[in-house]
Amino acid sequence: MNLLLSTAYLPPISYLSACLSAERMVIEQFETYPKQTIRNHCTILGPNGKQMLSIPVNKVDGRHTLTKDIRICNTSPWQRSHWRSIGTAYSNSPFFLYYQDAFEPIFTKRFDFLLDLNTRFLQIIFEILRIDKQVDLTDHFEKEPGTLKDLRTLPAIKALSKQSKFLPYMQVFSARHGFVPDLSIIDLIFNLGPEAGEYLSFL
Repeated sequence: MNLLLSTAYLPPISYLSACLSAERMVIEQFETYPKQTIRNHCTILGPNGKQMLSIPVNKVDGRHTLTKDIRICNTSPWQRSHWRSIGTAYSNSPFFLYYQDAFEPIFTKRFDFLLDLNTRFLQIIFEILRIDKQVDLTDHFEKEPGTLKDLRTLPAIKALSKQSKFLPYMQVFSARHGFVPDLSIIDLIFNLGPEAGEYLSFL
């Protein structure tokens, strides 16, 4: 199956489950950028429950800005804030110390474009999960993508994950908040470590 996906910031587990089932992935870059989506935010589980981390962005052409042209607003210390929140959420997880060196350097490097940042994170996640897939970028926008399965919206990704219930696994704050499904893939990686890929294969 060939998939058409949106770019995503530390994407949800269902996104990576879809990637695992794909033969080829194409990331949309010529769409008109929609706000308040996984393109620039992710959800983690912290001491106070679900927490959204959102990257501040600039739309250089207003409402008509294409995803490929979305710039990160680096005037605020969002990287330091996000990494601090991730540390608070996962420093006591079984595999945080093992994987933090893969993620932390990205939070200290300046990226001007959201697409570049997300692509780098996806590369790291694929390496950790040992996902070897061809990933391309679109060269134009198509409302009806033809031979590609259109998963540019989060509901479409979740529908492809084959089930709405995710198997519970131990989370740092599950005793306080219960099991919270389909968080950012980093929740799965920091809590399950090498077993994260196997977990995805059962979705």
